[in-house]
Amino acid sequence: MTDLLALNALVAILLFIVIAVLPGAAFFRMPILRRDLRAALPSEERWFWQIVTSLVWSVGVALALGALSAYAIVRVAGINLWLGVFVLIAFRGRLRMAAESRGLTAAVILPLILAGFALWRFLPADEYILGGKDPGVYVNEGISLARTGTIFRRDAIVADVPADQKELFFHDYPPTEYYGLRFMGVFLNDPATGEVIPGFPHLLPASIALGYGVGGLYGATSTTVFWAVLGLLAVYFFGARLAGRAPAFAATLLLALNVIEAWYGRFPNAEVVMQTFVFAGLLAFSYAVTDNNRYFSWVAGALGAALIFLRFDAYLAIAAIAGAAALVWIVERKSAGWPAGLLIAAATALAWWYYGGPMRAYFWQYRENLPAVGAGLALFGGALAVVLALGAMRGTVATPLRHTVPAILIVTVIGLAIYALFFRQPAGRLAAWDAYALRRFRDAYVFWPALIAGLVGFAMLAWKRFWKEPAFFLLMAAFVVFFFYKLRIQTEHFWIARRFLPVILPGLLLLASAGAFGVFDNKRGRPVWRAAAATIFLGFIGWQYAVAAAPVAAHVEYRGAIHQLQKLADRVGDRDLVIFENRESGGDVHVLALPLAYAFGKNVLLLDSWQPNRRKMEEFLKGAATRYDRVLFVANAGTDLLSSSIVGTPIVFTPVSLPEYATSGWDEYPAGPRQKDLGYCLYQLSIGQQERRGLTLDVGGLDDLHVRSMFARETTEGRSVRWTKRMSLVAVTGLAGTETTLTMVMHNGGRPAKAPAAAVEVFFNNVSLGTIAVGDGFREYRVTLPPDLVRAAAANPDPAELRLMSTTWKPIDYLGGTDNRDLGVMIDRIEIH
Repeated sequence: MTDLLALNALVAILLFIVIAVLPGAAFFRMPILRRDLRAALPSEERWFWQIVTSLVWSVGVALALGALSAYAIVRVAGINLWLGVFVLIAFRGRLRMAAESRGLTAAVILPLILAGFALWRFLPADEYILGGKDPGVYVNEGISLARTGTIFRRDAIVADVPADQKELFFHDYPPTEYYGLRFMGVFLNDPATGEVIPGFPHLLPASIALGYGVGGLYGATSTTVFWAVLGLLAVYFFGARLAGRAPAFAATLLLALNVIEAWYGRFPNAEVVMQTFVFAGLLAFSYAVTDNNRYFSWVAGALGAALIFLRFDAYLAIAAIAGAAALVWIVERKSAGWPAGLLIAAATALAWWYYGGPMRAYFWQYRENLPAVGAGLALFGGALAVVLALGAMRGTVATPLRHTVPAILIVTVIGLAIYALFFRQPAGRLAAWDAYALRRFRDAYVFWPALIAGLVGFAMLAWKRFWKEPAFFLLMAAFVVFFFYKLRIQTEHFWIARRFLPVILPGLLLLASAGAFGVFDNKRGRPVWRAAAATIFLGFIGWQYAVAAAPVAAHVEYRGAIHQLQKLADRVGDRDLVIFENRESGGDVHVLALPLAYAFGKNVLLLDSWQPNRRKMEEFLKGAATRYDRVLFVANAGTDLLSSSIVGTPIVFTPVSLPEYATSGWDEYPAGPRQKDLGYCLYQLSIGQQERRGLTLDVGGLDDLHVRSMFARETTEGRSVRWTKRMSLVAVTGLAGTETTLTMVMHNGGRPAKAPAAAVEVFFNNVSLGTIAVGDGFREYRVTLPPDLVRAAAANPDPAELRLMSTTWKPIDYLGGTDNRDLGVMIDRIEIH
């Protein structure tokens, strides 16, 4: 066993080198495009570029292979090896850079500290393999790519459902470009063929597929951590060019301490990849323009092309950098080079097919808000004409632009910040969370000292350094104005924080650090007192960040989820069909459906309703019995599907409790970690005749096919129970028609004296049987059943309905704490005999 583990570790290391190091090393070392300029870079930055370009290449290869339904990690590794061999043969012994390159210096310790600190802070990664939200979709889509080899899939399980029974699992969304949902975040384009597509572009899933190939499920979930480390290094290396190593190191360390980076550094998301690409792209753009380094023109273009397939709204960053390129060309007749424009134009042409075709379900909302094709081309043509005209008048306009553009930008950004911080108010269509967005960003994430220092730093650096790094200043202005005008995202913490992760937060901290240290001057250096004061000031901010982020840094979202899903998958055979209850049932067990299907390759369907059509369900189960060994059902909240012919045989109850950070509205901070109940009951569904011997139901046990609209099961006094809600329902099956008595074991839950008295009015098939006053402690309460009502219920093929109307109370109102549920009474057992 030890030898096998060692062999697997060796294979993983070799795969990592071939995927994340080899291609970039081959490109970087080729003796073309002024290699001496690359060799002159610090050794630590040379390694950074080799890894970044390797990943852009490898992820691009994975994406291309997936589009051709030919992905496999061994193919990616094979292509990379052939690339290395080709470069080695083509350039023979000229790949060594020792004679040209700079040796190691003490400065290498700074990025090593940052990388080591980030790995310590972000590992272990969140086990966000669950469905239901964006992160789970990204992870499972990546694993599915690794398992199936394709990004454009036809789901055979969906196609296998008979046409007249598909409504059990899917329904049409007419206003959209897609038919319905396969899972939350996964669109179903065609229910007849099973054509499915994720709700997000494929570049991040392609990188997760590579992570899965290297390290399995934990490798897939840890891919984000690797991107986060690269993102920090990208910010550091660009910051060092912008303001010097000391401000860059301090800013990057603050970024790693900040709660936004602490949360998203281990949480699967595209924004942390965007942070890597944007700041690496800014640095490459700077080298291409300022140093006329054509190698980095190719790199900048490749990073821009990758951004297009990461998130469509990355075009905001591309547009800002393109604007900087236009300004530099007009004023200084410098350009980033045709390779950058060529690669981005080619990627845009491919993206037109990608987003308008296979990804139309994702793209249609963007398309609704974008100008028509003709109008867009006209706008682009008009902008190009203006740039060319100004370029032709360079001698006249260059000097005025050189002096006025930085001043206008500084006044605009500072003016808008003052307005947003002190005067902006919600009114009309301006929502409160948009009006107060900058204030909330200040209060929840960066705090006053960093924000003020950032604004001062923006003014200082833009005035003195704008024409050296125009792309950075225009990019910051574009993102700040765009997202603080309207957040355009679900307004809850930490979901809102995604908007600030790629550009705004790292850019602000670079500016704040530069403002504290002062603008770096190679000739005079930096006064010792200024460096000491800056260190103390930024250390105070870092202390604030560390304290604020401490609960997040100690938390691993859904830790243990992979183990629990493996246990569920082990109970399911390859020829079994697993049906999950719908989220409308009131529980969250549906989040297990996506990973069971995509990460573990099981046959999975998700009910479209908590109350499916029973006759269609009976027909479906009859057909499924001929195609599958077993039909299993997973539930934890209640689904109304039993009938006299549908039998649900309990198999097992599995308690599952996973750590989950609380969510909150835009105007308050999350309370901290809590436990998410994902305990589930597993049943086998079949067609047959139920035994007619009355009802004996252990509420809080294997009861999910009988109870509806009750709270999650709990254990108290050694009993499994559920709390009722204001209205709770129980499906009554197995009646023979001779039953006379309903018996319920209930407890008022220890209500405070000031709370409303516990009372439950009982209805049997809409006929009131009276009201029960429920006292303290578990007791039996009996109700007599009318004989004619019972006989009529027994003759009906569908279950009878027991409706319980309870008086409720909120513990938070009487006992304090955080429990704001409207609680009725606790029920332990229901019997009808």
